[in-house]
Formats: sequence, structure tokens, C-alpha cells
Amino acid sequence: MAKGKVPTRDELLAFIKESATPVGKREIARAFGLKGDQRIELKELLRDLRDSGDIAADRAKTFKDPKALTDITVLEIVRVDDDGHLLAAPRRHDEEKDGPPPRIEIVPQASRGGVAPAVGDRVLASLKRRGKTAYEARVIRLLGSAPRKVLGLYEEPDGRNGIGLVTPTDRKLKASFDIRPADKNGAEPGDIVWVEPQSERGGGALARRARVIERVGAMSDPRTVSLISIAANDIPVEFPAAALEEAERARAAPLGQRLDLRDTPLVTIDGEDARDFDDAVFAEPDPDHPGGWRILVAIADVAWYVRPDKPLDRAAYRRGTSVYFPDRVVPMLPEALSNHWCSLVPQQDRPVLAAEMWIDSAGQLKRHRFHRAMIRSAARLTYTRVQHAQDGMPDAEIAPLMGPVIRPLYGAYKVLLAAREKRGALDLDLPERKVTLGEDGRIAEIGVRERLDSHKLIEEFMVLANVAAAQALEQRHTACLYRVHDNPDAAKIEGLREFLGTLGVGLPAGPRVRPADLNRVLHQVADKPVARLVNETMLRSQSQAVYSPDNLGHFGLALPRYAHFTSPIRRFPDLIVHRALIAAYGLGEGGLPDADKGRFAEFGEHLSMCERRAVAAERGAMDRYVAAFMAAHVGATFPGRVTSVTRFGLFAELDATGADGLIPIRSLGQEFFRHDEGRQMLVGERTGETFGLGDRLRLKLVDADIATGGLLFEIVDVIERVERQALPRGRRHDRRTPRRPVAQRGPRKDKRSRRRR
Repeated sequence: MAKGKVPTRDELLAFIKESATPVGKREIARAFGLKGDQRIELKELLRDLRDSGDIAADRAKTFKDPKALTDITVLEIVRVDDDGHLLAAPRRHDEEKDGPPPRIEIVPQASRGGVAPAVGDRVLASLKRRGKTAYEARVIRLLGSAPRKVLGLYEEPDGRNGIGLVTPTDRKLKASFDIRPADKNGAEPGDIVWVEPQSERGGGALARRARVIERVGAMSDPRTVSLISIAANDIPVEFPAAALEEAERARAAPLGQRLDLRDTPLVTIDGEDARDFDDAVFAEPDPDHPGGWRILVAIADVAWYVRPDKPLDRAAYRRGTSVYFPDRVVPMLPEALSNHWCSLVPQQDRPVLAAEMWIDSAGQLKRHRFHRAMIRSAARLTYTRVQHAQDGMPDAEIAPLMGPVIRPLYGAYKVLLAAREKRGALDLDLPERKVTLGEDGRIAEIGVRERLDSHKLIEEFMVLANVAAAQALEQRHTACLYRVHDNPDAAKIEGLREFLGTLGVGLPAGPRVRPADLNRVLHQVADKPVARLVNETMLRSQSQAVYSPDNLGHFGLALPRYAHFTSPIRRFPDLIVHRALIAAYGLGEGGLPDADKGRFAEFGEHLSMCERRAVAAERGAMDRYVAAFMAAHVGATFPGRVTSVTRFGLFAELDATGADGLIPIRSLGQEFFRHDEGRQMLVGERTGETFGLGDRLRLKLVDADIATGGLLFEIVDVIERVERQALPRGRRHDRRTPRRPVAQRGPRKDKRSRRRR
């Protein structure tokens, strides 16, 4: 390290990443012997590294490797090594995204409160770095004991003298549990059960023994698949008796002071299998503004029936959202409301909160009003029927609605779509998987859900109403629970830029991009074989949308403000927005109480968690359904694509079914593979053979684990490799990934957890 010379970017980056603790500008300047104007150059260089995401900065103005752990952090003790050392992992560590966790060894010390930490415990610990990827940790406080119960598959393997074995359905829990005959509690081989680990502390580890406390169902029963996800994610299923009684007492809302819209031919448009209809739409030309439109979006008035701090309200808030599985729905509200009084069934009077909106010929929202109203839906239509009608094939029910309803809806949609394209909303093309169940409850078919203009029409009307709701609350100086989608993280954008560069596709320089910049990339590759690969990679670069009282805008929709207003039957945030609008406009009973106006940060945190929980449950159930479908095809070969590259292997998705699973690195051959992060590849050091993102492969299905939803593949041959360009010097991120012969490694059942925005 040359003294008195401003370091290069790589030298500075290496110094910061190799420092055992975060370092400040003064320490860096001292280490490199910098003075005067050199310190200004250092400041600029640090800013560039921070903006690109290569380093992280904290409030104390110190810098560190963004992947390094904080000095004080929450850990989970995961296992005991062969030497008896307790090893821990960061509590929030995504192995797929972050790679294998670093080695964190718990320093032996006097027990806290008389209880030594054990496998499964959560602890608050102080960390000290030991090399680039290892830490030692001193326990500050025990935060929680080993899990009180674990969900798993009960089996009785041969040669264990009647001792059963429970393997957790959560792949993050590596240890299995022994079940003695006296502790099986009626469990039969193949059952999914809840077990309670039996703590035997003293040696610093949790004994691998447990007792069965509850049987969930037989793994052979297809209904058990959803039950696993419901149980594992703690999804509330049963409504309290008081909440059910409150829902059963509901009656028709009176017209009272409501705006009477029963003669307006509003219609609902939903999927063929929809059971509740909570939004109705109508459009007509605005006679005062040529090319403009008056649009009505009427949403079920859930706030009339679900009053603040009543049993029904408390139960719905706890759930936060409805959860959808292939074979069932766990609703946010009881069916007496969601399928009856709050469902806009045709030819029945139903109370609504209506957004009345006017747009100009450019699709800009010019003004809006909100009403409590009464409607009578003119028809219950489906996306397919409406699209056929627009394409010139109306059925007998829709034919008389073409002039007054269908054509005006498409006329307004055309204007809204042009406005969307002009503002540059992100236009990812990611086909949605559609699962069809047979009469036996098992998957009969896996396909791609058709996406029609009728779907997009309803989406654009709902987006407009959501924008109007956020605007209305801002104009009335009322708190709003926004749906925010922040700008992508600078480090992820840099990673995306590097990856696109290997495909010969450019992205504007700088830590910030606009949705329009990303759209230009999507249009550039639209007709190329890498189109889907680019869409998926771009999706993974996005921030997660959340609920918040702080307006950060919505990056994906390219909107400065946005709130969820259009589905209070199945999303509690929408109900909060309804209540806020009712209070702000003085629309009568059921408005937001004063006591809740200061709780929006709490609401946002809880409801964002509920949404994540629901997504995890839905994803887990789908993965298990697909694994059950694929289990009959173990040993067969299929074409597929690499969707993710990690240090420990490749994740791939099959073309026909969308089933995805792991190709372990141990199956690639007996040599060393480098993980080239920049080009998203594994590169064999001896042969130079590469496996990279988007490569098309012929894969053999080796294993399908229904309990965990994990699939395991092996590569039969390479169908087509994606052509990549070399990265500029100094921009490569290679990691040497050692390979041991297959015989030295045990089986591994991992599977990528699909990400959705």
C-alpha cells in the first residue's frame, strides 16, 4: 500500500472489505497517508463506491462491505460442529440471494440467566471478524428458545428399533428428530405432524428427540399440501365465535343519504372461478371535454359492515389479507360478508364506496369525487366473455350491453393505456402459472394463464381509482396508508447493468434508473431468445412493495402517489383507506376513528408482514403441489432453463410445467468451479466448461420431495448456451468454488424459492 498516494478504486474497496470493523474517512486517510486535496479526492471516491452499492455507509459515517454483518446482530444457533463448537447464522439470511452464510462461532462464556444457548435459540450477539468470511460471536442476550413446535413428515425407517423420524418441512431446519414409540401420539408413517422438541440442555446443544403433539394430515391426501403451508406460516383459519356472530347479524344497508346509482349499468368483470365480486365499473364519454371520459369504479362498502375495534375488525386485521391456494381460500372476512353482503351480485342492491373520475384525452386524471352509493350490478361478466364480445363475438347476455357498456369501457381503457405507456410504467412480461386440479384434488394440468386486454382494462381502472384515493386524502390533509414501491437498490441496479452488459445490452450509467430506461431494455430484447431471462433478472432487481404512511411513490407504475383502495374484501389496507376517505369526506358511519390516525406506521408494518406471510404460504403450497405432480416422473428427462446461479449450484425451471429445482454443484463434475457473479456463471477451472443464467439444458429429475416442495435435477446435456461477452477488467467477481467427488458428499435437497413482486 503506497503511502501519500490516493488509492485506486480497487485498492480502496479491498481495504474497506478486509477491515475487521467499519472504517471512517479519517482512518482511511491515515492508512494511505493522505493530506489536503487528496482527502477531497478520497471523499469523491467513497461517494462513488457508496452510490454504486460496492460499500455501505452508516450514520456514524463509517464504511464497510455491504455484505458484512453489523457489529451487533440477531443470530440463530443452527448446529454443533465436530469439535463441539456452537455455530450460528444471521437470523435474516437468504441463502439463494446471499450465498452460504459465513461461519459464525459462538465464544464459550458464562451462561446468561443460568441457561446456556442451544441449537434453535435466537440470540443478540456482538460480532468480531476473523478473516474475510468468518466471525466469532459473544452472546449478549438470549432472545428466544428453540422452537416450541416443528412441522414435519413422520416416518419409521427400517433398522431403527421402532424409533420414528420426523424431517422438518421447512428446509431451513436441517436437523431431524427422533420419536420414541411412547411419544408418537398415534402418528402413522407418511403423516405430517407437529412435534415438540424435547430440550436436554447442558452440553450446549438440543437433543434430537421430540414428541408428536398434533397430526395435520396424511401426506398422501392432496388436501394436506395446503394445510402444510397454512400451518407452517401460522395463517389464522378459524374465526372467533364473536366475529362470526357479528357477520351473521349483518343486514342490507339502507339507501339513506347514499347516491343512488342503481340505474347506472355498472358491471363486474372477474375470472370464471371467482366467488366474490367486490368491484364494478362503468365509463361514458365526457361531453364537456372531447376525447375525455367519466369513469366510475364502485367498490363494496366493507366499512359499513366492519366497524373499528369490533370482533370482526380485530379478526380481519390479524389476518391482514385473504390467502389463495389451488384447492381453497382462507378469507380475510367470513363468507356471510365476502360472498353475500359485500359481493356485488347482479340485480341486487349493494352499498359501495364509489370513485367518480374524469380523465382528459391524454388519460390524465383531471378531477374526482368519492361517494357512498347504492348500485345494482347489471351483469356478472368474465374476462373471457368480455374479450370475445370486444372481438366481435358477444353472447346473448352481453350483446345488448355492447353499446352502453362494453365499447365505452374499452374506449376509456385505450386512453388510460396510452397514458401508462407515456409515463413509462415498467412493463415486465412474466407469464403466470395456472394450475388445474382434478376431481381427486391433485394437479391435473399445469399451464400458463392467458392474459387478455380485458384483464388489463380492469387493472387500469383499478390503478386510476387507487391514484384518486391517494390524491383525495392528500388534498384533505388526511393520513394515507400508501402502497409504496421504492427505487431499486443501487447495488442491484449495478448488478443488473453488469449482467445486461454480458448480453451486449446497455443500461444508462448511474445508481438510479427510471422505469422507462428498463422498458427500453425490454423492448430491445423482446424478440430475442434471452427475453424471458432479462424479464426475470430485472424483476429480481426490484425493491419489494410495502405499505407505509410515508409516500415514496410507486417505481413500477411510475406514479408519484398510490394507495390500495379497490379490494377491501381481501386486503385490510384497502379498508383503512376506505375509512380514511369516509372520515375525510364526512360520509357517515364507519370512518377512521381519531385513535387510529396516529397508528399508520404500525398498520403499515403489520400489514406488510401479513402480505409477505400470505405470499410465502401461497408459494409454498404451489411448490408442494408441483412436487407432488412431478413425483410420478422421477427419472424422466425434460428441457429447461437455468434461472439462478449460486456458489452451491444452479436453479433451473422446466419449460412445460414451470417446475423449478436445484442442480447441485456436486453433480457438475469432479473439478473446481468458479462462481462468476458478474456474468452469472459457473466456470470449470480445468475444462473451462460453463453453466450460466438462461442456458437451456436437458434435465433429469432425480428427486421430488412433496413435504418440502423441493426438486432435484441432474444435467443430461446442454441444448443451448446464452452467448455472453467478457466484463471489463476490474469488474469481474469470481469466486473459487471447490468441488469434492460425489462419493464424499451427502445428498442435498434444496430448491429455489420463487420471487414475486
